[in-house]
Amino acid sequence: MSPRSARLARLSRSVTFSACHRLHSKSLSDEENLKLFGKCNNPNGHGHNYKGRRVISILAHGIDPVSGMVMNLTDLKEYMQEAIMEPLDHKNLDKDVPYFSEVVSTTENVAVFIWDSLQKLLPQGILYKVEVHETEQNVVVYKGEQTIVK
Repeated sequence: MSPRSARLARLSRSVTFSACHRLHSKSLSDEENLKLFGKCNNPNGHGHNYKGRRVISILAHGIDPVSGMVMNLTDLKEYMQEAIMEPLDHKNLDKDVPYFSEVVSTTENVAVFIWDSLQKLLPQGILYKVEVHETEQNVVVYKGEQTIVK
């Protein structure tokens, strides 16, 4: 393979943000919400430091033969600031982020929100996956999958 041939590489960057939320579905009764979500259904919400939430965005693309990079890390940092930190850090997800007014603010849905937000900023086809670490033990990985047919 010549040195000018593109090679595929994966580049990742992580950020950490803090937010609070309440797991609560409008389509369930208060009793059903409490049974399903337990202490996470606290009417006053609860918080996370997402590494608390730690988010890792992974890009997969050819290595540019001129720059030697998948993407300039400074650009990726700015995109993650706009897509993740500005809308989510030190926010009440349910009250401050319009997306979650109709969507339960589970870690799964946070990952989808971040994926959709990054997709709007990054070059098309470069985003490979988003990992959201709610705790050391709980991690959600989202790769842009839309639905599962049952």
